[in-house]
Parts: sequence; structure tokens; C-alpha cells
Amino acid sequence: MSNQSKIFILKTSPKTVLDDYMKLMHLAEYEHYFQKDEKIIIKLNLSWSKFFPACSSPPWQVEGVLKTLNDDGYNPKKIFTAENRTVVTNIEKGLKGNKWHPIIKKYGAWFVPLTRIPFEPYESLRSEFINLKNKNLHVLDSKIFPNGFKIPHFYVGKPIIHLPTMKTHGHTGALGGDLKKSTEEMKHGGITCAMKNAFGGLLTKRRHFSHQFMSEVLVDLLIIQKQIHPNVMAIVDGTVCGDGAGPRTMIPRIKNYLLAGYDQVAVDTVVAKMLGFEPLKLPAIKLAHDEGLGCGDFEDIEMIGEDVSNINWNFNVKRSLVIWGDQMVRKGPLRFLNPLMHNKIFFTIPILSSLVYHDMLWYPTIGKKRINKFLETNWGQLFKSYPYN
Repeated sequence: MSNQSKIFILKTSPKTVLDDYMKLMHLAEYEHYFQKDEKIIIKLNLSWSKFFPACSSPPWQVEGVLKTLNDDGYNPKKIFTAENRTVVTNIEKGLKGNKWHPIIKKYGAWFVPLTRIPFEPYESLRSEFINLKNKNLHVLDSKIFPNGFKIPHFYVGKPIIHLPTMKTHGHTGALGGDLKKSTEEMKHGGITCAMKNAFGGLLTKRRHFSHQFMSEVLVDLLIIQKQIHPNVMAIVDGTVCGDGAGPRTMIPRIKNYLLAGYDQVAVDTVVAKMLGFEPLKLPAIKLAHDEGLGCGDFEDIEMIGEDVSNINWNFNVKRSLVIWGDQMVRKGPLRFLNPLMHNKIFFTIPILSSLVYHDMLWYPTIGKKRINKFLETNWGQLFKSYPYN
């Protein structure tokens, strides 16, 4: 059995987490997949410009990976950490709020704001693709972007390591369709992890148009990754996981796990199982599994390290007020307003609504209480030990 069918899992603690990231990467034999003379992309996960536990890549995840690469003799000038912005996040604030910048600087790596990278038409780059040149996409080049869409030329030909966290997500538990059907599908859960981490890199900041067909889009992005990257790896932080109305307004749960794998579907399958969901009932995993893009059958995945086959944390996926409103417009009784979402003036309304709800109402009240409670834990103390500047 190749490493493509394996998921590597370790338990960790705040005192040992940097060493444990190194152990995890060595257990996964990452040096066989990532050569020291090639440029490597480290795709960070920015779900909120502000810090909130389990929301974005924590500093010890970023440091654990960069330190391992550095200690193993990789050239830091060939390591490109990268992240994009959305209509509701800011890269500069995210670098500060999540304490990434001092770590990236410490290990001499680059940070690439994808807002400054040329995005070129997907079709025009086909001649540079490595694999799966004739694989058709589901929705990205038809239902969502009928005039074509763009991906960063910078990505093509480089291997990539994703740094997601383990958390629920109110958009990823359903296929495109009507709100009633989506609500039924949502009962089976929804996660954001390895597959979803490509969302913030391959699509521009206007990727919110993909929310109506999120599961299909995640499968399309997996196809594209297999086309343009020689190798794809996910190194997942499950030290603090997000339960509830993810990816932002969650309840932090300390779980002390680290995972890694080269099969993005298998990674998400194991994460879904640990969170308490049946993987093949999650549409993105089922679609990808059925198309042979990865393994979504938990029983067929070999776990190296910790055995998590009996873990069920009983997480529950919920919709935040903003996600509920978004789905009402895109799939529900307000779908007659959906065409207006392409109007820049009209779209300022949901952007402002998100800003008011998340940053001005929820974060200073409920969010602050949850953050303060987290900061009293050992993981919280570790976060506080990292500098902002």
C-alpha cells in the first residue's frame, strides 16, 4: 500500500508540539515527495483576520512545518508561504492577528499575498498542466464562471503543503440545489479541512460566487490541484478544533491531534469521522471518492501512528446568521435576489452585514468570552507566548 492510502496521526501537547510536527512529517516521509532543490508552496489557512481558536492556522502549526523544513536543510528562499484575501478578510491584519509574520521572518521564508500574483485563465494554462489534462470540471467553468475563471500561474508546477485546521463549516455539507434539500443534507455534517484549503488559493477574492455549489467546487479544485501540482500534502492541526457554526463562530474544543496525508479526500475522511460525521454522507467526499480522486471509505484507509477508528467527538454543524442569509439568497426563497450578488454596489450589503455581525457584534461579546476562556488553557498560554510583531 502506498503512502497515498495512508493517514499519519500523532497525539501532541503544547510542550512538545514543534517536535511532534517534525515527527509527523518524518513519519509521512515527506522528503520523498518534496525535493530540496524545488520551490515549495505552504498554503496557510486564513478564515478570519482576527484571532479565534481553531479558525485559522495557529502559529505553532506554521512554525512546526517551517522549523522542520529548516532543520532538514531545505532552502528557506525556496519556501513560499501563501494566502489570499476574501471580501471579508484582510491579509495584512491576518498576518498580525494570527501571529504568522514573525514566524515566517524567523525562518527566512517568503510570504506571497496572492492578491499580488497574476491570475490567468484556467484554459490558457492547460498546456502547462502535469496530469489529468482531459478531466472535465463540474461547475467552475460553467454554472459559476460561464466566461471562464482564473487561477494563479505561480501555482503551476510547484508542490504544495496545505495547513488547515479541523473544524465544521456551514456551507460544505450540501450539494447545489434548493435550500430544503441542502438543509436535509446538512444534517449529515459539514467540515472544512484539506480539500477546502485550496479554495482560498486557486480562486480569486470573488470566490463567494461558489457558495451555491460548494461541494462540487471542492471536487473541481481537487481535480485542478492534481493537474498543476506534482505533489499535494495536507498537514492538519487538530490541537484545538472548531465545533458548531464554522468556520468562524465556533466553540473551541481542545483535542491534541496532528494529522498528515497525501490523499486530500482520505485526510478529510478521517477528520470527518473524528468530528462525528459519516464521511461518505458528506457530498464533497462522496463525489471525489466516486470519481477516483481519493479514498472516502474510512475502512480502506490505513492509519499510521495513533489509531483513531473509535473516536467520535459528536460535533454538530450549524449555520451562522451570515451563512444562513447567504443560503436563503442563493438557494432559498430569496433566490430572486441572487443575480444582484454580481452587482458590486448591491454586494456591499452582505459584506457590511458580515462585518457588523462577525466583527462588531459577535466577536466582542460571545467570541471574546470564548477566547478568554481558551487563553487560560495551556494552548492559550502558548499562543500568548508568540509575538505579534
